[in-house]
Amino acid sequence: MSANSTLLGRIVFNPVLCEGWQQYMEGAIYHLAGLFLLLGFMGGSGIFGSVYIFGFLTVGFFCIALWGWIDACGIDIFSWNMILFLICLLQLGYLLYHLRKQPFPEEFDQLYKQICQPLQVPLHVYKEIVKCCEEQVLSLAKEQTYAVEGKTSIDRLSFLLSGRIRVSQDGQFLHYVFPYQFLDSPEWESLRPSEEGTFQVTLTAEMDSSFITWPRKKLYLLLAKERYIARLFSVLLGFDISEKLYALNEKLFAKFGLRFDIRLPSLYHVLGPASSESEVGKETEQCEEAPARSLGQSPTFAQTATEPQGASGPSIPPVRPRIPWPDSDLSASGSPLRTNRQTAAKGRAPLAPTQTPEL
Repeated sequence: MSANSTLLGRIVFNPVLCEGWQQYMEGAIYHLAGLFLLLGFMGGSGIFGSVYIFGFLTVGFFCIALWGWIDACGIDIFSWNMILFLICLLQLGYLLYHLRKQPFPEEFDQLYKQICQPLQVPLHVYKEIVKCCEEQVLSLAKEQTYAVEGKTSIDRLSFLLSGRIRVSQDGQFLHYVFPYQFLDSPEWESLRPSEEGTFQVTLTAEMDSSFITWPRKKLYLLLAKERYIARLFSVLLGFDISEKLYALNEKLFAKFGLRFDIRLPSLYHVLGPASSESEVGKETEQCEEAPARSLGQSPTFAQTATEPQGASGPSIPPVRPRIPWPDSDLSASGSPLRTNRQTAAKGRAPLAPTQTPEL
């Protein structure tokens, strides 16, 4: 304690100034070491910033150790700086080991650039995702089916890499699946981990296609283990399902000239044959007649019953009111999101309006 007090007194209270300064400057190695240390401590954050910092510190401490061995001839200077040099070298090697880029097949490299890199997904996370699918790329020949309606079980999740897949139900075309889209996202979202089910649609390759697939149980284990990957798949699946629903909605718009609200229950019968179209026409006529009766210019039901067929009078032109957009509110019997998800999984049909309420 007394020695420390004496040293503190010599430094702070009674500083002893150097009486004789050296007349010569240290060698170039010493000044080069100071320059490398200065550059090293100016590094940034993150893994690349750490590589920058430890890279310059490694060179700087090596230069000081070399100076202590050659010029200063001090074993303590050489020993301490050599220890610091080895520590920085090991840390630099550890960082470079994590930054190494394992060679991926071309398909997986393109997949990372198209999907994961724009979302700033770390490379080690992408490696876990690729590892789950066993780094295998599967292929479908032209007119080969990926899933058959009512027969193929839902036991995997697949992602299309190239080609084009046609989705149909009861022999009727619904929509296409294009590259970098999920093949069976509605089916995946429709089931809980403990449930089982079969496809309600048929998926057929329109040309030679390739895809990757994750086994269902193995992917569920990965999602339960890695929360970041679970959030990533949730975002990708939600976006993919919305794209499929909007594609179906555009198909209805092109067919009937009406744009339906995709948040409402299914109008799959609208996509059916001509008989279904006649049913839709009847519903439309009922919607048009209801406002006409409420205007007061046309006779009521009772007046029409008592009025003779040959009654004279000016004919009133039929009123063609504008058909209002159906209300997007649902009754309390079910959740719209639950109905949406079940309908999309079973029929992959667009979500369409309920019966239009009378005015």
